[in-house]
Amino acid sequence: MKLVLASSNAGKLEELRGLLADTGIELVAQSDLGVEDADETGTTFVENALIKARHASLQTGLPALADDSGICVDALNGAPGLYSARYAGGHGDAQRNIDKLLDALHGVPGEQRGAHFYCVLVLLRHAHDPQPLIVEGEWQGRILHERRGTGGHGYDPVFFDPQFGQSAAEMPLDEKNRISHRGKALAALKQRLLALA
Repeated sequence: MKLVLASSNAGKLEELRGLLADTGIELVAQSDLGVEDADETGTTFVENALIKARHASLQTGLPALADDSGICVDALNGAPGLYSARYAGGHGDAQRNIDKLLDALHGVPGEQRGAHFYCVLVLLRHAHDPQPLIVEGEWQGRILHERRGTGGHGYDPVFFDPQFGQSAAEMPLDEKNRISHRGKALAALKQRLLALA
């Protein structure tokens, strides 16, 4: 099965390819097929994922997989949330986004820095699929006071998993993929796909 990933994010593509490696599904980035990013005009993660998947499927004629995800910080009433990738203004500027998040949490003690990553995955079998597959996953943790680790992408250097005692950027990729919000959502998607087969 060939799917178009409704994203141009290289880190996300690598992560999802790793998670799908044992399924026989070939994942192709929309940018490799000349598709520009869709305008994310939704007000929820689910709406944005549907918009992105429909756009990629319409442009390519392929089934499309879209992910919309972000980090939600308790002390900031769930921000940056839907705007995680463009929190500091420019889309996908991870360093500036992290700087802005750390500034927003300046003076907030560790026990009040609870946060979770959230991911929704939408699979459209075709652009007008009336029954998209929709799954979600969450990863609970807290925001560190400073960056730790060099792996991962996005907010990984400041997201701490207390169960493992590491930031997401310090974890081996296979371990992170198993416990992450995206890993959990993809595991749920695999189960749904198997049920359809």
